Amino acid sequence: MGRVDAATPSDDVVAWLLDGDPAIRWQVLRDLLDRPAAEVDAERDRVAATGWGAALLARQDPDGRWAGGLYRPHWTGTHYTLLLLHRLGLRSGHPAAVRGVQALLDGAEVHPGGGLTFTDSTARHPEACITGMVLHLAAAFGVHDPRVEDAVAWLTGQNLPDGGWNCESVVSTTRHGSFHTTGHVLEGLLAYGDAGGARRVGQAVAEGLRFLLDHRLFRSHRTGAVVSDDLLRFPFPPQWRYDALCGLEIARAAGAGRDPRLADAIDVLRARRGPDGRWAVDPPLPGEVWQELERPGPGRWTTLRALRVLRWWDGDGSD
Repeated sequence: MGRVDAATPSDDVVAWLLDGDPAIRWQVLRDLLDRPAAEVDAERDRVAATGWGAALLARQDPDGRWAGGLYRPHWTGTHYTLLLLHRLGLRSGHPAAVRGVQALLDGAEVHPGGGLTFTDSTARHPEACITGMVLHLAAAFGVHDPRVEDAVAWLTGQNLPDGGWNCESVVSTTRHGSFHTTGHVLEGLLAYGDAGGARRVGQAVAEGLRFLLDHRLFRSHRTGAVVSDDLLRFPFPPQWRYDALCGLEIARAAGAGRDPRLADAIDVLRARRGPDGRWAVDPPLPGEVWQELERPGPGRWTTLRALRVLRWWDGDGSD
């Protein structure tokens, strides 16, 4: 069989994806098959009742945390467990998620201006990456809190001259954005905007997107070289790491359209596709996890994410 280049998956690949967890199935129905909303919603509701989502919810502590911690332990603490539940598709307003986000906010150290960090993280200064991720979770799960609004105000004032964000900029002289920090802040601001947040975040989003596009999602803006081979690996969940596929997902969510600066990352994504139309699992980041989502070999998560991006790109660049 020759290599498949079209974004449309074969019937075999679709059947294989639909044979996965409800967290995979509802996104396939919505994003690849355009099934009716009622069918998508019914499958999405199963995320909390069975499979990976139900198993994670069953691990929640009585106080709303997971593994007794906020940011740590990696990757079983409250912060990263909630990020995973969001990626699985747990509904906004789910009581367990709301309790978890509230536990994060109550346990966070709120710095002057609204920046956040966690008492069980190593930083003693506000971190844009953590603030962006907490904002992302609060917006995604429908948690309204004055500390969230303050976090938005702080983040929108932290752009560096190149448009990006960097956690080190508050304690050093660095004036260059970080891929990882910028990705998390953009995800948070986009989620806040999608949830109908009162503050205007469009300009900050545009500047952050400019940073990613000027770097073609993974290259040095000065030399054009690949900044790190890690940016070309796509583990799921990505945890705190940014990579080129994360960048493409952010560009899609931000309405970047068919910007030519995305073409390099699209080429990388196409090149990673196997002859059978699927993408292989990349090794996860080291650390304890609640459960193994996928074993080495073809990966449903990467295949779903890649096909969704390519469908957008090979269409008209809009969603």
